[in-house]
Amino acid sequence: MEFRYQDPYPIQKDDTVYRKLTSDYVKVDQLGEREILTIDPKGLELLAEEAMADVSFMLRSSHLESLKRIIDDPEATDNDRFVAYNLLQNAAVAVEGALPSCQDTGTAIVMGKKGENVYTGVEDGEYLSKGIYNTYQKRNLRYSQIVPLTMFEEKNSGSNLPAQIDLYAKKGNSYEFLFLTKGGGSANKTFLYQKTKSLLNEKSLEEFIKERISDLGTAACPPYHLALVIGGTSAEANLAAVKKASAKYYDNLPTEGNEAGQAFRDLEWEAKVQKICQESAIGAQFGGKYLTHDVRVIRLPRHAASCPVGMGVSCSADRNIKGKITKEGIFLEQLEQDPKRFLPATPPHLEEAVEINLNQSMPEILAELSKYPIKTRLKLNGTLIVARDIAHAKIKELLDSGKPMPEYFKNHPIYYAGPAKTPEGMASGSFGPTTAGRMDVYVDEFQSHGGSMIMLAKGNRSKDVTNACGKYGGFYLGSIGGPAAILAKDNIVSVEVVDFPELGMEAVRKIEVKDFPAFIITDDKGNDFFAALAH
Repeated sequence: MEFRYQDPYPIQKDDTVYRKLTSDYVKVDQLGEREILTIDPKGLELLAEEAMADVSFMLRSSHLESLKRIIDDPEATDNDRFVAYNLLQNAAVAVEGALPSCQDTGTAIVMGKKGENVYTGVEDGEYLSKGIYNTYQKRNLRYSQIVPLTMFEEKNSGSNLPAQIDLYAKKGNSYEFLFLTKGGGSANKTFLYQKTKSLLNEKSLEEFIKERISDLGTAACPPYHLALVIGGTSAEANLAAVKKASAKYYDNLPTEGNEAGQAFRDLEWEAKVQKICQESAIGAQFGGKYLTHDVRVIRLPRHAASCPVGMGVSCSADRNIKGKITKEGIFLEQLEQDPKRFLPATPPHLEEAVEINLNQSMPEILAELSKYPIKTRLKLNGTLIVARDIAHAKIKELLDSGKPMPEYFKNHPIYYAGPAKTPEGMASGSFGPTTAGRMDVYVDEFQSHGGSMIMLAKGNRSKDVTNACGKYGGFYLGSIGGPAAILAKDNIVSVEVVDFPELGMEAVRKIEVKDFPAFIITDDKGNDFFAALAH
C-alpha cells in the first residue's frame, strides 16, 4: 500500500461566530517567502483572561435553545420543565457578571493549535496561565485547585492554578484555541472502558450503552451534552476526543470513515443513544425524558487487540468557548448576552411545593418530612449547615479520636456545597450543591452519632445511604444541580463561617435560606427515588 497521510480529525469547517477583542498585539513580518504572525505575549494573556470571564458568566445560544425546547416539549415531565426553567433563570442572573453560573468555577483547560508561522518568543503556557490567574483574582470565582505538598498533605493553591494547557502544532499562521472550565462533578463522570472487537456489533453495543448510561446518574447536573467515543490509538487519545466532542469541537467532522482512518461522527448511533437516554427515564435530574440534550458519537481507529470506549459529558454549566489569533486581530467566540429571550412568558405549571421550617428542632423537622413521599417538592426556610469533603474528613477525625461530633452537625440539615466568592453588597456568592455521592462513606457512622440526619445535595447516592436513612430515620433531599447564581440571588439570606476557617471554600458555614427548592429523594422508610426510577 502506498504512503498516505491522513489528518486524524479533519474538521471540515468552522461556523463559529466570533467577536473581535482587539487588533493590538499582532503584526505580520516577512521572513523570506514566509509570512510570520508575531504575537505580543500580552495578547495571549488578554485572550485567556477574556475567555475565562465570558465562559464563567455566559453560555452558548445553542445550549439555551436546547433548554427552551425542553419547556416547549409536551412530552417533557413537570420536573424536566422545572429544571430547564430554573437553568434559564440562572443564565439570566449569571450574565449580569456578578454571580457565575456555577459555584464550581472549575479547572481551567486550554487547548491550542499553533501555526508553524506563528511566533511569540515566550513560553505560551505562562502567559495563558497569567490571563487565567487575572480572571480568577478579579472576578467572583472559586479557587478549586488543591496542590499536593506530600503524598497526603494538600492545600488550596489560592489562585485556581495550575491550569491544564495542551498546545499542538499545525500548518499556517493562525493560533486557534478551545477554552473550558471543567467542574469536578462533570469531570468525575468521564469513563474509560477497555473493550474488545466483540463489542462491535449492533446487539452488543446497544446492550453495553444501556448498561453504561446508568453510570452517569444525575450527579453531574443534567441535561447533558453526552459524548461517546469508540476506538482510539490509545486510551489517552480516546479520552481527549471525549472531552473535545462534549464541547462540540468535533461537530464538523466527516460523517463516514475511510481507509486512512479518519475520525467521523456516526449520526445513526447518535440518534440511537439519544433514544436510549430518553427511555432511561432519569430525566433532567428528577425523572423524565431529558437526561441529555444531545449526543455525539465519534468513531476512531484502534489497535487490533484494543477497543477503548470513552464516555463523558458537558453539564448544565456548558462552559466551552473558542478563540483565535490571526493577522486581523484577537477573536473570541460570541456567547449569548440576552438569555432572558429564551424564557417563556409564564413559568411552567407545577404543583405547589411543601414548605418546611428548618428552625424547629431536628426531631420536629424529621417528623414533618416523614409525612410526605419521595418525589415531593419542597421549599426550605431556615438554617442549613454547609460542609463538604474536607470538613467531613475533619469531623470523622474527631470521632475517631473519641471526641464528640459538633452540635451543629446534629441540630441542622447539612448542605453539601462550597461557594464562589461573594460579590460586594450581596449576602452570598454562587452557591449550588456539590455531588452527594462523595460523602456516602460518612453517612452511616455520622447518623449513628445523631448527625447528618437531613442531607441536601445533588445526584443519586449509594444503597448504603438508603439503608442508613432507613435504619436511623434520616432523609436525603435533592437540590437542582446547576442554578448556583439564582440560588445566591434569591434563596440565600446570609452566610457565616462557623468552623475550620483555614479551609477556605471547604470551611463549615451556617447559612439562612428562604424558599430554597428541594425534592425528597431518600426517606426514613428506606425508599429512594432513583432506585424506584430504575425499576
